[in-house]
Amino acid sequence: MLHCGYMGMPEELLTGLREIVGPDHVLTAVEDLIPYSFDGTAALQQRPGCVVFPRQTAQVAAILKLAQRTRTPVVTRGSGTGLSGGSVPVPNCIVLCLARMDRILELDRANLTLLAEAGATTQAIADAAGAAGLFYPPDPGSMKISTIGGNVAENSGGLRGLKYGITRNYVMGLEVVLADGEVFFTGNKCVKDVAGYSLKDLFIGSEGTLGVITKVLLRLVPQPAAKKTLLALYDQMEAAAQTVSEIIAAKIIPCTLEFLDRTTLACVEAYARVGLPTDCEALLLMETDGHPAAVAEEAEQMAAIARRNQAREVRVAADNAEALRLAAARRNAFSALARVAPTTILEDATVPRSELARMVRFIQQVAQKYNLRIGTFGHMGDGNLHPTFLTDERNAEEMRRVELAAREIFEEAVRLGGTITGEHGVGLAKKAFLPLQISPVEMRMLKELRQTLDPLGILNPGKIFD
Repeated sequence: MLHCGYMGMPEELLTGLREIVGPDHVLTAVEDLIPYSFDGTAALQQRPGCVVFPRQTAQVAAILKLAQRTRTPVVTRGSGTGLSGGSVPVPNCIVLCLARMDRILELDRANLTLLAEAGATTQAIADAAGAAGLFYPPDPGSMKISTIGGNVAENSGGLRGLKYGITRNYVMGLEVVLADGEVFFTGNKCVKDVAGYSLKDLFIGSEGTLGVITKVLLRLVPQPAAKKTLLALYDQMEAAAQTVSEIIAAKIIPCTLEFLDRTTLACVEAYARVGLPTDCEALLLMETDGHPAAVAEEAEQMAAIARRNQAREVRVAADNAEALRLAAARRNAFSALARVAPTTILEDATVPRSELARMVRFIQQVAQKYNLRIGTFGHMGDGNLHPTFLTDERNAEEMRRVELAAREIFEEAVRLGGTITGEHGVGLAKKAFLPLQISPVEMRMLKELRQTLDPLGILNPGKIFD
């Protein structure tokens, strides 16, 4: 096995890294680097110079001091589930993998908080909260393997975002290592705190460009006592969208309000065999949780609203097993689509709820215009769509059509008052589209902020903007 530095990493740097974390926790062999050369984003790959696995914050600080001194770029990584190329390496960089910093350090029942290292998985945090009768609501699709540090760095969303919010809404404090190795903790267990700027909010969603998040203090909530799951099928997308509008107008905020289009539904049924018709235009997954009496009433109301809006069929889960089976129709969407073509590009655009049906129709028109297969699913309750391109990255001409189609989709989303990304982040994949949405003044402020915190530009260079 080759143990020399890849692409000419200086031996002095590698020696310094081995002294910090131990020789067994530095990877340099080409075959060992390959798994760290990409993340969950399709068609993006670059081998790093090396990969290091710290076990404590002091080691992270020492690594960044060494990187700063040698002007070596650092790309922080958790499980690599990101979908915007945020943890794709740059040439000759250090990949700082925090997966081994995975301890849950404290669960404070009195203050309803949990303190975890950045490498703890979202599922482990949800399980720890659940074991204490508490609830950590954010549930990104990758929660079984995604890490909490990555969730914070990307400000991840999830299926329960409509009612419970996103990662930002549950972060009470952060331990951060700056580019020069300086360590600080911002935030605390107080429900109210307006002392100074909210620095923790600065690092949430910063995609590893402003500092390295090493610990996260999270807010927990009481576990809901009951939950009810419903599934409705429609012959018209507009009817599904109108159902969503009327549910919100009825002052019902479901914990889940998801949809699949016809293409996605057909793929899901072929994959999961849920027992759904494949000639529907749209499927809505609706879940309500809370006090049992309120849950029963809200489920009844949502079923009635769905039927009033010409739902072909409404299914109400009789028990938890059936609820899981119905929910599988949505939770299996990406896996089902990924089986159809060699390359699956999962995009992410958000529009106001009132524009959902129009946006889905536009995506269908774009697919026809560029002769592409696009399945669309997502969080209808908060307007977050996931147009998913089923393509082949080996076909350069088709990939060019994918790029043109994606640009039209993002331009339309912004034109309708939406955003180029609701939860995946900008990273590499979206940075060309960022000027569509933000003004030159905002772009200047972002760059000045980054320059202030990382003047040498070693942290995740090339992400969000050049």
